Amino acid sequence: MSQHQPKEAWGGQWRAPVLFAIMAALLVFEGLSNGWNGALGIINMGLISAILALGVNVQWGYAGLFNVGVVGFVALGGLAPVLIAMPPTPGAFKAGGLGVLLALAVAIVTLGLAVWINKTQAKRIRLIAIPAALIAGFFAYRALLDPAVAMIEAINPSATGYLGGLGWPTLIAWPVGALMAAAAAWAIGKTALGLRSDYLAIATLGIGEIIVSVLRNEEWLGRGVMNVNGIPRPWPVPYEIDLQNDPGFVERMASFGLDPVTGSTILVKLLYTGLFAVILLALIWASEMALKSPWGRMMRAIRDNEISAAAMGKHVTKRHLQIFILGSAVCGLAGAMMITLDGQMTPSSYNPLRYTFLIWVMVIVGGSGNNWGSVLGGVLIWYLWIKAEAWGPDMMEFVTAQMSEGSLKQHLIDSAAHMRLLTMGLILLLVLRFSPRGLLPEK
Repeated sequence: MSQHQPKEAWGGQWRAPVLFAIMAALLVFEGLSNGWNGALGIINMGLISAILALGVNVQWGYAGLFNVGVVGFVALGGLAPVLIAMPPTPGAFKAGGLGVLLALAVAIVTLGLAVWINKTQAKRIRLIAIPAALIAGFFAYRALLDPAVAMIEAINPSATGYLGGLGWPTLIAWPVGALMAAAAAWAIGKTALGLRSDYLAIATLGIGEIIVSVLRNEEWLGRGVMNVNGIPRPWPVPYEIDLQNDPGFVERMASFGLDPVTGSTILVKLLYTGLFAVILLALIWASEMALKSPWGRMMRAIRDNEISAAAMGKHVTKRHLQIFILGSAVCGLAGAMMITLDGQMTPSSYNPLRYTFLIWVMVIVGGSGNNWGSVLGGVLIWYLWIKAEAWGPDMMEFVTAQMSEGSLKQHLIDSAAHMRLLTMGLILLLVLRFSPRGLLPEK
C-alpha cells in the first residue's frame, strides 16, 4: 500500500454486512422480546427514514449542498395523499374552486411579469415597474382568493371545510408527492443555489418553515391544524376490521395461535414493509447506478472542487439545481409514504428537530456519500430514537437509585423524557470522534 493511500477502515469489506447483521439482530430481538407488532412499526418507519436519509445524502453526499429545509419537502410530499387520495368535498369546488384557481393563475402571471421586467427593461424602469407589478398582483390575488376560501371553509367546517381530493388510488399520490417537492425545489434552487453554502442553509431553513406554516394555516387546502383523517390505504394493504370479519382469515390466524386482532395488525404492517422495502431497494439501485456513472463522477468532482470542475466546462449551478431537485423529490416521496402509513395529515407535527436534524444525524452517522450508509443510519437512528424514550425512565431510575429524596432527584426523573435528545447528541459525538466519516464511509 502506498504511503499516500489511507489505511482501510476497520472491518474492510465485511464492515457493511456485519453492521447490517447487527441491525437485523436488534430488530429480531425487539420482535421476540416486545412483540412483532411494535417491531414491525419500528421497521416501517425505519424504512421511510432510510429513504429520507437517502434523499439528503443525494444532496450532501453527491454535491455538498447543505439543505436545512428538509421538513418543508417532507410536508409538501405529505400533502399529496390529501389532494390525490381523499374524496372531494361535496360542493366545495363549485363554491370556491374557480376563485382559488384564478387566484393562483394571477400569482403565477404576476411573478412571470416581474421576471420579464427584470430581464428586459432598463434599471430605471425596473425600480418602479417590478414593485408596482408585485403590489398590484398581490391585491388582485387576495381579492380573488379570500372570498373563495371563505366559501370553501364554510362547508361543513367540523368535518371537512376544505376542497378535498380527487379520490384516486393512494399509490398515485406517492410519485405526485415527489413531483410536488421537486417543483418546489426547482423554484427554490433557481434563486438560492447561487448563494454561498451557509446562506443556502439559511434560505432553505426559512423556506421550509414557510411551507409548513402555509400548511398549518391554509385550512381550505388541507384543514390546517384540524388535520385530515382517514386517508385511504394503498393497494394491496387491507383494513384490519375487514380481515377480522373474514372467517377464513380468522381460521388461519387460529392455526398460527394468534387472535384475529393481533394477526390482522401484523399482516397489515408486513404488507407495508413489503411496499416500503421494494421502493427503498429501487431507489438504492438507481442511486448506485447513478453514482457509478460518468454523471456521478462529475457530481463528486464538482463537490470536491467547484473551480476545477467549472474550468473543465461543467455548469456547476445547473448541476447543483439538478441534484437539489432529485434529493428533494426523494424526500417528498418519503413524506407521502409516511402520511399514508399514519392515515392522517397533521401539519402541527412537522418540526425541524424530527424532520431535519434527525435526518442529518442519520446521514452523518451512516456515512455521507454512501447510499448503503444512509440506509443503515436511517434504520439505526430511528430504532434508537424510539427505544431511547422507553429506556430513558429506567436509566434515570437506575442512576438516581442511591440519591436521597429531594428536588434534584425528582428533577432528574422528570427529565427522563428528554433522554432521546441526549442519546442522539451522544451518538453523534461518538461517531464523529471515532469514525468521523460515518459507520460506512464513502469509498
